[in-house]
Parts: sequence; structure tokens; C-alpha cells
Amino acid sequence: MNQDVERKLREMNISFPPITPKAVGNYVPWVISGNMVYTSGQLPWKDGEYGNLAFKGKVGLDVTIEEGYICAKICALNAIAQLKDAVGDLNQIQKIVRIDGHIQAAEGFSAHSDVLDGASDIFNEVFGVKGLHTRSALGISQAPLDAPVLIYVIAEIV
Repeated sequence: MNQDVERKLREMNISFPPITPKAVGNYVPWVISGNMVYTSGQLPWKDGEYGNLAFKGKVGLDVTIEEGYICAKICALNAIAQLKDAVGDLNQIQKIVRIDGHIQAAEGFSAHSDVLDGASDIFNEVFGVKGLHTRSALGISQAPLDAPVLIYVIAEIV
């Protein structure tokens, strides 16, 4: 089934800011190599706005699993905005290949997968079968800017 991704986003009432989140260091937000797009780490910026994180802190201490899930969803939406910036038309995405999620977690926290489901759920809903992906969900002790969640995406393009 060939799902119209742009139409699906409109149906979900999702739009992106005119400017995608910019890199916060000496790197680029995405790179195309061959038929693959690689995003840099995406933080949970509200409305793609630098400095406006949805939540801050460690999941399992300062941030609940549910709030972490919301952060992962926002990271996924920011990654989709980067993919759109990279290819112009999201229907050019052939497959979401992999999501790597880093969860800034409290000591002893082990529900990383539950948090990262926020990102997976967005990719699966928006891209349909093209959104089914592999992933890793890792716990880290400290994330950039105290972000609870950080995701990286690898996608295949037509």
C-alpha cells in the first residue's frame, strides 16, 4: 500500500514550522548518502524552537514515562521535519530503516522501550508499512541540554 505521507500528516493535523530545527553545534541536521538519509540527534523542541524543550531531566526521576513518551513523539516529529527538509516531499521516503533512541534515565530505570514507543508510534502511523523500522533504545546518564530523549533516524529514499 502506497500511503500519501503528506496527506496523512494533514489528517493528523500535523504541520511543521517553516524552519526546521537547526544544529546546535558544528554539524548538519541531516546528510544524504546514496539513497539513505541520516538525521543528527533530534531533541524534543516544542514547535522546532531551539531552547524550548518540552521537558528537561532524567526519565524515572524528573520526567515520567508518559512525559518521556511525549518527548519521543516530539523528537520523531522533528525528525520527520528534517526528512522533509532533506528530500522536499515525504512521499520520497521509501522506508524508515532505523531509529536509535537515547533516553536520559535515572539510575535503575529500565523502561527505555516504553519511552521510545512514542517515536515508533508516530513513524508507524505516519508512514504506514514504510514506517516499520528497527531500533535501539539506550539509557544514558547525561544528554545534551538536559533533554530526556534524543533520537536519530535512518531512512531510505526513492
